[in-house]
Amino acid sequence: MVSVGSADRYLPDTVQQAVKILVVGAFGVGKTTLVGSVSEIAPLRTEEVMTEASVGVDELAGLEGKTTTTVAMDFGRVTLSSRLVMYLFGTPGQRRFWDLWEGLAEGALGVLVLIDTRRLEDSFDVLEQLEIRGLPFAVAINQFPDSERYAEEELRGALDLLPETPIVLCDARDRVSSVDSLITLVEHVSGLGAARRSEAVS
Repeated sequence: MVSVGSADRYLPDTVQQAVKILVVGAFGVGKTTLVGSVSEIAPLRTEEVMTEASVGVDELAGLEGKTTTTVAMDFGRVTLSSRLVMYLFGTPGQRRFWDLWEGLAEGALGVLVLIDTRRLEDSFDVLEQLEIRGLPFAVAINQFPDSERYAEEELRGALDLLPETPIVLCDARDRVSSVDSLITLVEHVSGLGAARRSEAVS
């Protein structure tokens, strides 16, 4: 967890706006790692040790070193400016926890979807859920050391993404890289909001 001083736990009086962002993705793509890497406060984690009950339920191929899993959510905070703060909610990746998304998604500005290209097919159902719920999102490709590199056009085609959906490369362990991904999402959602307002006026 991130070590912070007591002074860092409180927001400055200048903060005027807070935005809520969901971080979603398939099981084991790095959501807990990303929230932890960017949070300026010690992140809240609801991880439990995986037991034999997970055998045959959670797909561990390629994740042999994984010993814990999120069962409710991860929570972190990032102050983007003297006036704007971002609250991050990382969701569990397994299908059996997807009912939690309904409550977590309420009031969210947008969604950052983490994807592991080593298990690309695991992300198809996640993207479908976002489309069903009508949530705006951006895609962040979490680059693991043994991940193959693909061109953006290949990834967009494989994931069946709309041309306007942003795709960025990131390292969930790196704060700068992860914050850049979140900024891309916020800029995308802000653009969508402006477009929708323009359509409403016309």
